[in-house]
Amino acid sequence: MNLRELVEKYRALAGGFGRPLPLAAFGLARPEAERLFGALDDDYHISRFFHFSLDPALEQTPDKTYQINGFAQSHLSMDAGIEEIL
Repeated sequence: MNLRELVEKYRALAGGFGRPLPLAAFGLARPEAERLFGALDDDYHISRFFHFSLDPALEQTPDKTYQINGFAQSHLSMDAGIEEIL
């Protein structure tokens, strides 16, 4: 999945920018999701528009969280500014 496809999928599933969406909603296998989101999080020009978060209710359930660059995360919200770099 490229960045444009990821942003389009996020917008469709979240209903707009700025809304937290469970990472599981992207339908990616856990290793693939962790690699993809980790790589995007490493890119400053992309990561400044990404906001990962961890739902406190999921903090103790590692099977429902994703390891993004060493941190447990469960949700992603994106800023509308991401469209500037597509």
